[in-house]
Amino acid sequence: MPLDFNSYDTETFYDELIESPGVPRPGARILVERIESLHSGDVIDRQRAAEAAMYNMGITFTVYGSQDGTEKIFPFDIIPRIVEARDWAYIERGLKQRIHALNLFIDDIYHEQKILKDKAIPEDIIRSAASFRPQCVGLDVPRGIWCHITGTDLVRDRDGQHYVLEDNLRCPSGVSYVLENRQVLKRTFPIVFEASRVRAVDNYPTHLLETLQYLAPDTVSAPKVVVLTPGMYNSAYFEHSFLAQQMGVELVEGSDLVVMDGFVHMRTTRGFQRVDVIYRRIDDDFIDPKAFRADSVLGVPGLIDVYRTGRVALANAPGTGIADDKAVYAYLPQIVKYYLDEDMILPNVPTHVCANEKEREYVLANLDKLVVKATNESGGYGMLVGPHATPEERTKFAEHIRKNPRNYIAQPTLALSRAPVLMEDHFEGRHIDLRPYILYGKEIYVMPGGLTRVALKKGSLVVNSSQGGGSKDTWVLFG
Repeated sequence: MPLDFNSYDTETFYDELIESPGVPRPGARILVERIESLHSGDVIDRQRAAEAAMYNMGITFTVYGSQDGTEKIFPFDIIPRIVEARDWAYIERGLKQRIHALNLFIDDIYHEQKILKDKAIPEDIIRSAASFRPQCVGLDVPRGIWCHITGTDLVRDRDGQHYVLEDNLRCPSGVSYVLENRQVLKRTFPIVFEASRVRAVDNYPTHLLETLQYLAPDTVSAPKVVVLTPGMYNSAYFEHSFLAQQMGVELVEGSDLVVMDGFVHMRTTRGFQRVDVIYRRIDDDFIDPKAFRADSVLGVPGLIDVYRTGRVALANAPGTGIADDKAVYAYLPQIVKYYLDEDMILPNVPTHVCANEKEREYVLANLDKLVVKATNESGGYGMLVGPHATPEERTKFAEHIRKNPRNYIAQPTLALSRAPVLMEDHFEGRHIDLRPYILYGKEIYVMPGGLTRVALKKGSLVVNSSQGGGSKDTWVLFG
């Protein structure tokens, strides 16, 4: 028997693939027709073949503290998420505006702080942020760019409106899964892929390398670029090694680098070699024990001193975390208006900052309706999904909020859009989000698509891989 979408129930959610039972959205018509022309066993075999390919390619992530072992194969669903050209044009405009404004904001915060002096946003929100780095005050970064690589999480509500859920400007991960997902899907549905006119993502490593090389001083004709990793036990080590290999650059750990004669050098079998640009996948706290945490053994002693002189470039720049603090996120409309004199194209999810007494009281009175997040956590940790929590869990979280209100924000529970996933011999809807990747070099480049993350647990709104989520390939169509 063939698989079909006639019995697929979109319920009351916006579905990215199916408009109503048996009726695909225009961009998904070719895909749906092809799937429905196949025997169900053929579709299931393709899913298994895709999973086997993922396993053989070693596409993994690490879950810290997992009792089942740390190394996991990233779950993957072969039914792609499709984004039509008109939707993508809107998303791309909004992301470029957002990253432009955030870069101006970071530069201002570490220099004149005009936005604080003009009281466009509360000064205490910045001063109390765990991600604010006093060591970066007065720092002039190469080309004036702080946030070179950004992963911005988008969701779509029941009304079809896109919202920015959060910005990731420190060491955003996941792009390697986008590239590997695409390779698998091109082999799974080759005819459909060609007929659907899908925009390429394969050139991302080239764009990334060009972005990194752009940061080097003009006096360096052939910049030496490296990827700095904490090591093989890091949750995203697969991605670090993958991107280094795809760019054709060295993957190094802190012990491979040394500051000498005012420059950063890499140890090689032929002696020391100067390094000009470091794509660092290590958090600020650990990158240089002389500048940040003295007990770090992951970083390079003296690195920030060399960075200050302009003799090495870092991507992303230290201190960028101030712009992805979830309390600062709440003020993005004011930030965009202040620096660009424009209204924000992609809206934020309405956000209550618990540091504000009035908003805190509202949150505490409505915990059963809200999603509460810690301002400096990621990966789905430090979160309360109020409607799905027990009374005991809500009581405990209320205590956390009262004890440290600056550390929490709250948002309404959105009816996240869904997409079909293959569940044995039929399709079921699962909630999804989208993380596009933005590169800021000579120009701002947005990868067409990004990582579609799927909450594989039925009814779950948490898409993070560490919380049981998986992924889909994302097909952005040409117009």
